[in-house]
Amino acid sequence: MLRQTAFGIALSMVVLASGFVTAPKPGNSYTQKSPQNQQSLNSFSQAATSNPTFQTSTLEKSVFEKVNQYRVNQGLQKLTLNPNITRQARIHSQNMAKGKVPFSHQGFEQRVKAIPLTYNSASENLAFNIGYTNPANEAIIGWLNSPVHLKNIQGHYNLTGIGVATNRKGEVYLTQIFLKTK
Repeated sequence: MLRQTAFGIALSMVVLASGFVTAPKPGNSYTQKSPQNQQSLNSFSQAATSNPTFQTSTLEKSVFEKVNQYRVNQGLQKLTLNPNITRQARIHSQNMAKGKVPFSHQGFEQRVKAIPLTYNSASENLAFNIGYTNPANEAIIGWLNSPVHLKNIQGHYNLTGIGVATNRKGEVYLTQIFLKTK
């Protein structure tokens, strides 16, 4: 099952999409912990700029740290960054940045199946933006303001991978995949 949502922000643009898949497994259930002490989203906010250049690995690290910071503030377990998951997230972001695939969850199940791990559930958050000095922060702000994305961030996952890609137009594509391993 895939769920998608999108919205734009004035001056600069952030577009978000979220996907969720649960592997059918008898006896497994998904329960979501309610938010406690919601962290101020203003701590992530950045001003817009016209022509930024980015180190994609720095943006990936920033997304990872900010998602874990949020999870800890909510009393949730930190996620562990996994290189196999990151590789699939990067490939998807690169394919979107190159125009090989649309900004979507197209191929999500194949991406997750390509990860050499046994898992109970998986989900994916996407962001596309242009014109921000810190696109990782803008993605986090958007994800935390979106119930579907927030559900993924707060989910009962233990592993994650983040992939960021840019193109000559200044577009930044972010993919975060979440897994709960068996």
